[in-house]
Amino acid sequence: MKSNEHLQGGPGAIGEQASVLLIADPGKPQALAERVAEYLPERLRSRDRLERRWTACVRSKPYLSDEQANFADVIDAVDPSSEGEDIVVYLTDLPRREDTLPVVADVSADHLFALISVVGVGGVDIEGRVRTVTELAIARILGEPELTAPGAARRFPCVQIEDGIRYFAPSGLRRLRLLSGMVRANRPWRLVTGLSKVLVGAFATGAVALATSTIWMFADTMGPWRMSAATVLSIVAMILWLILDHELWERPRSPEERDRSVLYNTATVVTLVIGVIVLHVALFCLLLFTACLTLPPELLSRILGHGVNFSDYLTLAWLLASIATIGGALGSGLEDDAAVTEAAYGARQRQRIEGTRSRSNETG
Repeated sequence: MKSNEHLQGGPGAIGEQASVLLIADPGKPQALAERVAEYLPERLRSRDRLERRWTACVRSKPYLSDEQANFADVIDAVDPSSEGEDIVVYLTDLPRREDTLPVVADVSADHLFALISVVGVGGVDIEGRVRTVTELAIARILGEPELTAPGAARRFPCVQIEDGIRYFAPSGLRRLRLLSGMVRANRPWRLVTGLSKVLVGAFATGAVALATSTIWMFADTMGPWRMSAATVLSIVAMILWLILDHELWERPRSPEERDRSVLYNTATVVTLVIGVIVLHVALFCLLLFTACLTLPPELLSRILGHGVNFSDYLTLAWLLASIATIGGALGSGLEDDAAVTEAAYGARQRQRIEGTRSRSNETG
C-alpha cells in the first residue's frame, strides 16, 4: 500500500512534486477528466500552503462493471498502489446510490484513492462541480481542507463508511440532479448527428409530401390543436420505434433491479425526447426553407382559395415535419444500432459491462 506521509505538511515537504492520475470511463467522464486535469495543478497550487509542484494526467479505462459495487472491490479492481502517481481519482458515469441517496464520491485516504460518480453532481455546470468534488477528495486524502474551495465541504454532506468517507449530492432535488446528470452523460445532441439516415429519410418523406396539394389543404384547415396532436403523435411514434427496434428498454431481472431499471429507462426516454425534438425542429427548418424556395405564393393561393402569407408556409412546414418524423421513425430501422444505443443509458452500460467482463475473462 502506498503511504501518504511524503505528501503531508511540514517544512520538508515544501517544493515536493505531487502527481494525480485521473482514470475515466470512455465518453463524458473522459472528456471531463481531460478538462479537469488541465486546470487542476494550477488550482491546487494556488491554495497549497506547501507550494507543491502539482501535475495531473489522464487515462481512459472502464473498471466499474456494477454501479453498486462495494468501494473496497473498486479499490481492488483499480489497484491504486500499483500506479506511479501519488493520488488516483477514478471518474465514472455509473450512478452510485446509498438507498435512494445519490453518491457523489467515495474517498479512501489510506489508499490515496477516490471514486467520483460524475452523474451524481447533476446536469448543470457539471465540469465545475466535478472539479470541486475532485479537489474536495484530494483535500480529504491529504488531510488539508485548505486545498478545496471555501464552502465545498458544506455543499456535499458526508458520512464515514468502512473504507473511507462517502459524499452525497447536495440536498434538494437529489433524484432530479442524478437524472439530469445521466441525461447529460448520454449527450442527446449526438442522437441527431448519429441518426443521419433517419434525417435524410424523414426529409425525403417531407419533400414528397410537399408536392401534394392535398397536404396544402390539410395544413390550411387542421387548426392548431390538430396540428399539435399530430406533432406529439409523430414524436411519440419515433421514440417508441427507436426503443422497440433497437431494444433500448431495460427489463429488471429481479425486484432489486427494478429501481435501477426505472432510473435507466427514464434517462433513456428523456434523452430520446430531447434528441427527437431537436430532429423535429431541424426537419421543420429544412422543410420551411424548401417550401419557401419551391412553392410560389400564387400557386398556393390558387389551391387554397385565399391570399397566402408567411404564416401559411409556417403551418405547412409544421404539418410536413410531423409527417416526415413518422417517416423517419420507419427509416430508423435502417440505422446502425451503435448510433442509437450511444444515446441510451442502459444499453450503453450493458455494452461496457460486457466488454469489461470479457477483458477480465481474457486476463483471468
